[in-house]
Amino acid sequence: MESLGERLAAIAGTCPPPIPVRPVVAVFAGDHGVLSEGVTPWPQAVTAQMVANFLSGGAAINVIAREVGARVVVVDVGVATPIPGLEAFSVGSGGGEAGFRAANVRLGTGNLTAEPAMSTAEADEALDVGASIAAQLVAEGADCLVTGDMGIGNTTPSAALIAAIADRSVGDVTGRGTGISDEALALKISAISRGLERAAGALGVGVTGLAAVPARDLVAQVGGLEIAALAGFVIGGAAARVPVIVDGVVALAGALVASRLAPGVVGYLVAGHRSTEPGASAALEQLELDPLLDLGLRLGEGTGACLALPCVRAAARILNSMATFGDAGVASLQS
Repeated sequence: MESLGERLAAIAGTCPPPIPVRPVVAVFAGDHGVLSEGVTPWPQAVTAQMVANFLSGGAAINVIAREVGARVVVVDVGVATPIPGLEAFSVGSGGGEAGFRAANVRLGTGNLTAEPAMSTAEADEALDVGASIAAQLVAEGADCLVTGDMGIGNTTPSAALIAAIADRSVGDVTGRGTGISDEALALKISAISRGLERAAGALGVGVTGLAAVPARDLVAQVGGLEIAALAGFVIGGAAARVPVIVDGVVALAGALVASRLAPGVVGYLVAGHRSTEPGASAALEQLELDPLLDLGLRLGEGTGACLALPCVRAAARILNSMATFGDAGVASLQS
């Protein structure tokens, strides 16, 4: 907690640091063409359905955010199918319903095993969406940003990015996502491996050479629109000098991309928790971040990061309010 307080003070440039009282969770949503490879049993339409659930206030992140006093904003950066009942939700509303921001770059990514996930221009646009959302939220009063994501199949591009950037084997960083079978896990590992081999050929390097490829090119080849937006969101939070609490494997993939684009952002990050996805531990190691919580979570949405918010507040309060031995009149050690 002391080291966390020190980090918060360094971020704010003052000690004691301000206590985060206006946190906002930004849930970036996007779809993935790699679903056609059988990497998950869930249909693509679930992404849009879950966005509607966020907006109506019924998802896990809504419940946890209400418990810790955080606002939720949902950003459509790449949802492929219509969002049910979208017209019923007021843009930017708060309270029991999440706010909504429309920023769709394209209707889902391409199948990374056969083609680039997106163009570099689209990757740049998604990065800009995330940075712009961070700047807007801080301008609206947010003093702590929390990363969230939604996208059926998005642990597949996350594992691909982590394997490439951290130079790890695909098998070591690929997990079961929503609890897929052994057969589906084998398909997932195969899809990621083929995607990285295809990307390496397109970029004129070997697979082991992908670690040196510019991050925006990696995102364009094997990433996700919400992952790119998360990277921009991290950078935007750092630029605004507010702490950014990072969630699980998808958010950590975005943080890895951000760290390659702007290495200084890592000092503004707080690792909320350690996801059960093996790629999360690999990304945390690469970023040299210690997670606050380890609860065996795999849900995403920003849930683990939001659960860590009370720890972040407590670290700031300790430096603000806890008396030193001198203040409290406690005797010092005698030689």
